[in-house]
Amino acid sequence: MVVKKIHGVIGSGVVAQTVAKICDQFGWDAEDMGAVEAARAIEPLSMLWCIPGIGRGDWSPHAFKLLR
Repeated sequence: MVVKKIHGVIGSGVVAQTVAKICDQFGWDAEDMGAVEAARAIEPLSMLWCIPGIGRGDWSPHAFKLLR
Protein backbone atom coordinates (compact mmCIF):
# COMPACT_ATOMS: atom_id res chain seq x y z
CA MET A 1 0.00 0.00 0.00
CA VAL A 2 1.32 3.43 -0.94
CA VAL A 3 0.65 6.10 1.63
CA LYS A 4 0.96 9.67 0.44
CA LYS A 5 2.34 12.10 2.99
CA ILE A 6 0.19 15.03 4.04
CA HIS A 7 1.55 18.33 5.27
CA GLY A 8 -0.72 20.74 7.09
CA VAL A 9 -0.74 24.31 5.82
CA ILE A 10 -1.78 27.06 8.19
CA GLY A 11 -2.49 30.57 7.03
CA SER A 12 -4.02 32.11 3.98
CA GLY A 13 -3.17 33.94 0.83
CA VAL A 14 0.10 33.82 -1.07
CA VAL A 15 2.15 32.20 1.70
CA ALA A 16 -0.23 29.25 2.10
CA GLN A 17 -0.37 28.83 -1.69
CA THR A 18 3.44 28.84 -1.86
CA VAL A 19 3.73 26.22 0.88
CA ALA A 20 1.12 24.08 -0.89
CA LYS A 21 3.17 24.27 -4.12
CA ILE A 22 6.35 23.26 -2.27
CA CYS A 23 4.50 20.31 -0.71
CA ASP A 24 3.36 19.27 -4.18
CA GLN A 25 6.97 19.36 -5.41
CA PHE A 26 7.88 16.90 -2.62
CA GLY A 27 4.97 14.68 -3.65
CA TRP A 28 2.92 15.51 -0.55
CA ASP A 29 -0.71 16.51 -0.35
CA ALA A 30 -1.23 19.86 1.34
CA GLU A 31 -4.13 20.03 3.78
CA ASP A 32 -5.63 23.39 4.68
CA MET A 33 -5.62 23.49 8.48
CA GLY A 34 -7.22 26.93 8.73
CA ALA A 35 -6.08 30.41 9.62
CA VAL A 36 -2.93 31.18 11.57
CA GLU A 37 -4.95 31.06 14.81
CA ALA A 38 -5.27 27.28 14.30
CA ALA A 39 -1.52 26.89 14.89
CA ARG A 40 -2.04 27.08 18.65
CA ALA A 41 -4.15 23.91 18.56
CA ILE A 42 -1.98 22.04 16.05
CA GLU A 43 1.54 22.73 17.41
CA PRO A 44 1.17 20.37 20.43
CA LEU A 45 0.82 17.51 17.94
CA SER A 46 4.45 18.04 16.96
CA MET A 47 5.47 17.57 20.60
CA LEU A 48 3.50 14.31 20.74
CA TRP A 49 5.30 13.19 17.58
CA CYS A 50 8.74 14.13 18.98
CA ILE A 51 8.44 12.35 22.35
CA PRO A 52 8.79 8.77 21.01
CA GLY A 53 11.42 9.83 18.49
CA ILE A 54 13.60 11.49 21.08
CA GLY A 55 12.98 8.77 23.67
CA ARG A 56 13.87 5.87 21.35
CA GLY A 57 16.20 7.67 18.98
CA ASP A 58 14.16 6.26 16.10
CA TRP A 59 11.86 8.48 14.09
CA SER A 60 10.56 5.98 11.55
CA PRO A 61 7.99 3.78 13.31
CA HIS A 62 5.44 6.41 14.23
CA ALA A 63 3.26 8.93 12.45
CA PHE A 64 -0.09 10.66 12.61
CA LYS A 65 -2.87 10.06 10.12
CA LEU A 66 -5.37 12.68 9.13
CA LEU A 67 -8.84 11.19 9.03
CA ARG A 68 -11.46 13.06 7.07
